[in-house]
Amino acid sequence: MNNDLRHLVLSGERPLFGLQDARLTDVTIGEGESGLKRVRRIEAKQCRFEGMYILWETEDVLCNDCVFEVSSRASLWYGKRLVVNNCRILSPKCFREIDGLRLTGCAISDGQETFWMCRNGQIDNLVLEQAQYCFLHAANIRIHNTRITGKYAFQYARNIEIHNAVIDTKDAFWESDNCTVYDSEIRGEYLAWYSRNLRLVRCRLIGTQPLCYCRNLTLEDCSLDPSADRCFEFSDVRGNLLGGIPDMTPPYNISDLKFLKDSSQ
Repeated sequence: MNNDLRHLVLSGERPLFGLQDARLTDVTIGEGESGLKRVRRIEAKQCRFEGMYILWETEDVLCNDCVFEVSSRASLWYGKRLVVNNCRILSPKCFREIDGLRLTGCAISDGQETFWMCRNGQIDNLVLEQAQYCFLHAANIRIHNTRITGKYAFQYARNIEIHNAVIDTKDAFWESDNCTVYDSEIRGEYLAWYSRNLRLVRCRLIGTQPLCYCRNLTLEDCSLDPSADRCFEFSDVRGNLLGGIPDMTPPYNISDLKFLKDSSQ
């Protein structure tokens, strides 16, 4: 790194615009806009970001143990190869149009409109709260050990793979395509309406009117909570379902769906 910036407080408009090949340690970007816009090959450690639109149009950025304050709304947009580890993110509308996102051990307390149109990413050990419309139009993302609360997650998303998650969100996976969820609990009304090629493996599904108008839906060793009434309307379904036969609303096509007794009960 050519520049080593430490223990600074910067504010105003674009204080580090276009910075390249730099390491920031204990740097605060205060009030203002676009503090780190169009930066390249930047490492930020234990930094605090307070201004709006902090990291836009970036390439090869690493953030470790940083804090994005509430005032830093709409941070982390339009980037390539962004790595974010162990950060606390309080700002809304973060992460948009990021190609090559790696996120580990983070907490996002205001997840509204987060991860829109992000692609080619890996997300691990995330807590995402108030997540209205998170992952809208996202693509090619793998997610592990994550908890999501909010509404309308993964709408129009495609090629998403999720493991060991709790997803508590109304209208999840609407109009999604080629998404797979393993070993997870999904709560909320109207799950996956109009989805295509959705595969659920060893999942527990809770909420009213799930899985209607689905095309090529696969269930493998999943269970439906008794609250899951009026299932499968105008859906084609295959696989097997643990527990009793759920409340279903015709017409539906479940000729390839087997109902098995849940041995854990």
